[in-house]
Amino acid sequence: MNLRQSNSLILSLVLLISCGSPTAKPAPSPPALTGQTTEQAGSRPARVKQDVARGLTHLLALIDGELLPLCQRPDARPLPLDSLRRAFRRCRLAYKRVEPFAEYFLPATSRLVNGAPVPEVEVEETKMFEAAGLQVLEPLLYPGPASGTRDMTGRRELVRQAVRLRRQVRTLQLLWQEQEFTEAHVFDALRQQVFRVVALGITGFDTPLSPAATFPEAAAALAALQAPLRLYARDNTGPAAHLLTRLQTARAALGPPAGFASFDRLAFVRRHTNPLGRALLALQRQLGISPFAGELRAFRPEAATLFDADGFNPDFYTGNRQWFTNPAKVALGRQLFRDPVLSGGGGRSCASCHQPGRAFTDGQALSATLSGGRLRRNTPTILNAGLQAGQFYDLRSPSLENQAGDVIGNLDEMHGSLDAAAGQLAAQARYVAQFRRAFPEAGSAPGPLVSPVRIQNALAAYERSLLRLNSPFDRYVRAEAGAQLSPAAIRGFNLYAGRARCATCHFLPLTNGTVPPTFQDSEAEVLGVPTRPGSRRLDPDPGRYALTKLDPLRHAFKTPTLRNVALTAPYMHNGQYRTLEEVLDFYNQGGGLGLGLDVDNQTLPPDKLGLTKTDMADLKAFLLTLTDTTGRQ
Repeated sequence: MNLRQSNSLILSLVLLISCGSPTAKPAPSPPALTGQTTEQAGSRPARVKQDVARGLTHLLALIDGELLPLCQRPDARPLPLDSLRRAFRRCRLAYKRVEPFAEYFLPATSRLVNGAPVPEVEVEETKMFEAAGLQVLEPLLYPGPASGTRDMTGRRELVRQAVRLRRQVRTLQLLWQEQEFTEAHVFDALRQQVFRVVALGITGFDTPLSPAATFPEAAAALAALQAPLRLYARDNTGPAAHLLTRLQTARAALGPPAGFASFDRLAFVRRHTNPLGRALLALQRQLGISPFAGELRAFRPEAATLFDADGFNPDFYTGNRQWFTNPAKVALGRQLFRDPVLSGGGGRSCASCHQPGRAFTDGQALSATLSGGRLRRNTPTILNAGLQAGQFYDLRSPSLENQAGDVIGNLDEMHGSLDAAAGQLAAQARYVAQFRRAFPEAGSAPGPLVSPVRIQNALAAYERSLLRLNSPFDRYVRAEAGAQLSPAAIRGFNLYAGRARCATCHFLPLTNGTVPPTFQDSEAEVLGVPTRPGSRRLDPDPGRYALTKLDPLRHAFKTPTLRNVALTAPYMHNGQYRTLEEVLDFYNQGGGLGLGLDVDNQTLPPDKLGLTKTDMADLKAFLLTLTDTTGRQ
């Protein structure tokens, strides 16, 4: 959250220090400051602020005293790679100790300290900004001789990236001086840190090339909760003291002999992080510190765990409070979804392709066009589509409202007119009554009651109601009474969140590309999908590149949800993969690059995963537990 980043003096200093470094997208405004803030000397928030400031100073000292001197050796001797790696790991561990508050208050700058090592794309301006930070340094130091640090070009790049890292940490320091926050912000940040450990920490998202560092870093990320919580523990008794004990137990579970491949992540979540999140929220309430329950977020501020049944709020993605969902809108949208009046000639409805009985797909590789041809891309499910920051495989639509208008007006899909449909609906008394109930504010608004934008909003409201987050897996991970998973499914989840690397793109808990723990952005990936399984020819669909001519977006497609994946075959944007086994084999081979295709911008790691037939059967067993057919269709 960008608290107090508008201070002109600090921002001027930051700009001088940044020397032209990119500015990430600003975060939404944080909750209003209430209660005891950091301005009050000796307050607990003030002491948290001081502790984080010391942590940033320590991190900067490690960069200046260890990392940079090792990178900048003046002679031509080989760089001391082992010493560099040790210094690098010390820097990463030091960052983890300030991560909860750096990521929470200063996400734009934190992204340039420990964000994903991919360029940031500004689609609206067709601009691309270079990635920076610890994850950009990692491939220069691992896996050793192949890293390029032995030649002068590699050494220069290493120095350049280390200097950029220092610059961003210094920026964090300056911005942190201006932060003001309350105890409610402290607890909010701590719970988000627990969610971050689950979704990113134990999955290896931060450590793709150094898996041995995964659990020490996850333990350090949890250790960052210790100092703030100690401020609330008195005489080693009471709820805060018990919470600290629980925290110590969770950290211990991450210690030796935990191996990246063998660690039981599902047991860790059920036994440690979920109870830790619940205990944090309970302590906050016992102390009379209210969570920001009224604030609009993708993931509700009052959620105790990452897997809470009602944790997500799809209205966050509307972009307009007037478009928020109500039961009457959902009912209206459900009827419109099935009404062919929206198409040209009245021969097709939304439900023609998004069939409720097929998990809102149509079972076809490519749907038929109105003229008898085939559409370019597979019909995706719209279950949980409301929990994405962009729609379509190329993310071209920012909202479900825009998506509805695009499809209705598309010559091949529905060839309809929203204006014409509005006129026809306005002539039907039952629809007029439904619109009046769905949009009660319309009585005082200018213009006709039945309008194109209200049709779009009603359709979107119905789609936002199609949340399916109560699968057997969800019930089991929440430790609900009677919930069970097979041993194969448990092994499959641990592969999914571990060695198979699925969860580093299909993020938990949504299993799509919407990035936790704030869930504000949805990612796309370049997989190198061939024209069909076994083919050595890359599918020619340019993906996002067709709309934004930047090379990293060539053949990039939205990361779809894997929930209800057992019901949504065929797979991939071209619909050419008929079975889950074919999809799993594609990933096991390392995507397009692993298959020998020319995909120089592939974001999927090209290394073969080495999964056995038993491993892939276990993965499939887990994926089947994501099936959720409950709820209204």
